[in-house]
Amino acid sequence: MTAQSWGLLALFLAVTLLAVKPLGLYMARVMEGEPIAGLGAAARLEALIYRFCGIDPAGQMGWKRYAIALLVFNALGALLLYALQRAQYWLPLNPQHFAAVPPDSAFNTAVSFITNTNWQSYTPETTMSYLTQMAGLAVQNFLSAATGIVVAIALIRGLARHSARTIGNFWVDLTRVTLYVLLPIATVLALVLVSQGVIQNFSPYKTVNLLQPVTYQQPRVNAAGQPLTSASGAPLMRTLTARTQTLPMGPVASQEAIKELGTNGGGFFNANSAHPYENPNALTNLLEMLAIALIPAALTYAFGYMVGDTRQGWAVLAAMVIMFVALYAVCNHSEQRGNPRLAALGVQQLPSSLQSGGNMEGKEVRFGIAGSTLFATIATTTSTGAVDSMHDSYMPLGGMVPLFDMMLGEVVFGGVGSGLYSMLIFALIGVFIAGLMIGRTPEYLGKKIEAFEMKMSAIAILVMPFIVLTGAAIAVSIAAGRAGTANPGAHGFSEILYAFTSAGNNNGSAFAGISADTTFYNTALGVVMWLGRFWPIVAVLAIAGSLAAKKRIPVSAGTMPTHGPTFIALLIGTVLLVGALTFVPALALGPIVEHLMLWSH
Repeated sequence: MTAQSWGLLALFLAVTLLAVKPLGLYMARVMEGEPIAGLGAAARLEALIYRFCGIDPAGQMGWKRYAIALLVFNALGALLLYALQRAQYWLPLNPQHFAAVPPDSAFNTAVSFITNTNWQSYTPETTMSYLTQMAGLAVQNFLSAATGIVVAIALIRGLARHSARTIGNFWVDLTRVTLYVLLPIATVLALVLVSQGVIQNFSPYKTVNLLQPVTYQQPRVNAAGQPLTSASGAPLMRTLTARTQTLPMGPVASQEAIKELGTNGGGFFNANSAHPYENPNALTNLLEMLAIALIPAALTYAFGYMVGDTRQGWAVLAAMVIMFVALYAVCNHSEQRGNPRLAALGVQQLPSSLQSGGNMEGKEVRFGIAGSTLFATIATTTSTGAVDSMHDSYMPLGGMVPLFDMMLGEVVFGGVGSGLYSMLIFALIGVFIAGLMIGRTPEYLGKKIEAFEMKMSAIAILVMPFIVLTGAAIAVSIAAGRAGTANPGAHGFSEILYAFTSAGNNNGSAFAGISADTTFYNTALGVVMWLGRFWPIVAVLAIAGSLAAKKRIPVSAGTMPTHGPTFIALLIGTVLLVGALTFVPALALGPIVEHLMLWSH
């Protein structure tokens, strides 16, 4: 790694860690219902929302009622978002007069944004109206992020409470997270992004004249849209000259802020954060990376504060940071090392940009290898899916890191809420294994970990590899699945595996070499996204309810400390062995064999 890579990593971690305690403390106080000085207007609005919706803010829910409210709320949100896409042609704020989104694409997009995945099989700037972007996609960016956070808070309450039958009130939790946490921070971030050049308007798209005409070739097609070929099978091309360019407009900054802050990732433009209207310069690139990690990291302190021992939160955060640094180092080193096949051509035959080494294919020259690989690692260790470079163009091991990040269960730092509750599930599994090794009943934070918690933990952890590997196996076995790949062999398999891993982990990033806007992929990935989001959530809420009902066990001489180096090592080992070992054979068929083939000559 270069000095620039280490420096950027150090800056990112320093700012993130400095924000952990103040933001974590603030979120804990918000979720505990404590009054916050200076937010009287928000408190009055909160009370008005409860009165309008008929919600009793003092009412509490058991885990089953909490889960039902969450599932019904998100199901209704998916239906409304689907309807909005199908009707957008007849609705206002559609200056480009975009047609209704096709049924399979609308289904996939509705599920995608409800589940905090934001997988986009369509091209946003040529598909979605301003109304759909704002009232549909941006709104769900807030609500899906809030859903993940409240589940984490419910699990924390399960650990903090004892002999209790309730874990909170879903409606109150959802309202407070959105009103006090997501909206204020997203508003400030959006204004900062606007000041740096991110656009925010309702203007129609603008057509401008090019300073120099651009001549290019394009395949000829028949009436059915199929490429035409010559008698020898070669494609027939036509030469075209472009003299104008269409510049897309829209309310970008507002969606950019919440897409990063809520670890959503759905871009206003197809190029996502590689587009200069979404991410104009190195400062906005850093701000967007910080926004992605801000809440997931701070939730670890909120966890420690709410259970009465902040050391617990710092231990979880330490495990996250150690894994994050290691993953970034591998990704960055692979890209800095470059392509051996190009090096074999001889330095004198290569452009000057390549003579210094490094793989710049698919990367923005504004951000370079350091800014690109750090963004890729942050986006895939969380559940964000935003990109400022094309992962499909990474070297095999460099591209394997984002894929492996997701296979860990995205617990480093993880999505907003989902990262923390997934990591706490691994903590339960870790102490259970440790308890068996020393012949003691496992316990975590004074709660016995028994058969029910382990069954639910197994469901929460194993559902993801099951749906990912099953989906990928089906895709490579049928023509409809294989037709979407742009590359044969190992890399094509990696594209399919990445798509299902991204969907199953509610990430949303893509290798970008797969054509996923087909009926098969829209349907299959939609189902995987829904199961990957809500199946584990129900299991986590069940664990929260079970733990809340347990009595607290006093600390004894045989109690295993869960805040020191030994526990941190145990937690990292559990994540790597239990969470990722399942995927090693699949990785061997994709990026690992591609790497060996690349370096075999």
